[in-house]
Amino acid sequence: MAKELKDLTSREEDYSKWYNDLVVKAGLAENSAVRGCMVIKPYGYAIWEKMHDALDKMFKDTGHVNAYFPLFIPKSFFSKEAHHVEGFAKECAVVTHYRLKNDPEGKGVIVDPDARLEEELIVRPTSETIIWNTYKNWIQSYRDLPILCNQWANVVRWEMRTRLFLRTAEFLWQEGHTAHATKEEAVEEARKMIGVYRDFAEQWLALPVIVGHKSDSERFAGADDTLTIEALMQDGKALQSGTSHFLGQNFAKAFDVQFTNKEGQLDYVWATSWGVSTRLMGALIMAHSDNNGLVLPPKLAPIQVVMVPIYKGEEELRSIVAVMEGIAAELKAKGISVKIDDRDNVRSGFKFAEYELKGVPVRLAIGPRDLAGGTVELARRDTLTKESVPAEGIADRIENLLEDIQRNIYDKALKFRDSMITRVDTYDEFKRVLEEKCGFILAHWDGTPQTEELIKNETKATIRCIPVDAPAEEGTCIVSGKPSHRRVLFAKSY
Repeated sequence: MAKELKDLTSREEDYSKWYNDLVVKAGLAENSAVRGCMVIKPYGYAIWEKMHDALDKMFKDTGHVNAYFPLFIPKSFFSKEAHHVEGFAKECAVVTHYRLKNDPEGKGVIVDPDARLEEELIVRPTSETIIWNTYKNWIQSYRDLPILCNQWANVVRWEMRTRLFLRTAEFLWQEGHTAHATKEEAVEEARKMIGVYRDFAEQWLALPVIVGHKSDSERFAGADDTLTIEALMQDGKALQSGTSHFLGQNFAKAFDVQFTNKEGQLDYVWATSWGVSTRLMGALIMAHSDNNGLVLPPKLAPIQVVMVPIYKGEEELRSIVAVMEGIAAELKAKGISVKIDDRDNVRSGFKFAEYELKGVPVRLAIGPRDLAGGTVELARRDTLTKESVPAEGIADRIENLLEDIQRNIYDKALKFRDSMITRVDTYDEFKRVLEEKCGFILAHWDGTPQTEELIKNETKATIRCIPVDAPAEEGTCIVSGKPSHRRVLFAKSY
């Protein structure tokens, strides 16, 4: 493990390689035999499960229910909403046949040319089309509304350049799809769900985010408005961490989903969709971790406390483990996950390095002196500090410490994020900040896609969002000099 850590590229040397090394060495995920797809390993999946469980509860607390819709979507469905198909056409995986057969020349198996599908099926890149085709059968009257469905699923978007968790051909996510009787209800739903994502990011991932609207060219294909939460990684690049879309009546019209309203008139249904994915794993890693490995917020750590006995001989080990088991029972009673690592085939120093790499928030060590003195060595991962504390009352101390660590990780990320927001008034200043500092840039923009495209082509920076709390402020666009009424948020991004 010491060698593993030694081989971990530093953030300063190569941030991208540091990230990839960390994902693999900490046992989160690895590349699979299928190009662009990943294997999420048990430790990584345990973190995702914690995210899943927390979000699932938040969805159900806001009145949503889970359902499941097919993986395969008829190609014709994508033709019904022009903007939607345009947005996803280049990323679609297409199923054309339904059978294999043995190669007559004895070279394994081949696709049976006689088994071509009458209509090709798309492996879902997102589910709006299949869900709205289904909702048509569920909705006749205003009494059938609202429908507040979510599904946990996998999706496929055929990416050419992939990176574990951040961009893979197949990934896991949840997608909410709701149907409403009025525009006001649907707009409120989209706002409510971006609020849920913000709360989850800040309270669970310890990740400060900026909420805002996407520009017209950056919004979801087929949406009238897209709300986003944008987070800043330690290399100064932005990561879109969740989106919520007001879809208007676009999909209802495409799939002819009408209902009889309270006035007895036919109207088209109003819609939203919203989702977060395993990309949040990438955000968690890049926002908090360091050159020693992962730094996990306690709320998402699969192991919150690890205990390592330091001993010579079986008798000493039994005595120390007996004390540890008593502490573990107290911690478990408080809902704290704990592991006693009494492996005898590796040294304690190896174990310390391993759990540091894996980001376990709190480590306890007990040796013969601790046993005699009624003390415990307590180390916290976020600050890499350790101290000797009384074993008496240790469970209460750790319960408070975990809350402190969660808060400290958030505060550190917030302080960094705020230090990386720069206001600029000229294009030269904009380019200089991107080159020398990076981070978020608040600048005036004239609102035209032409200016947005020019900035993107020349600097690789995009409009991350128009912040919902951006104050009205008269100014002039940094490129065109045309009037602007508020600043928007730019950054380079993943």
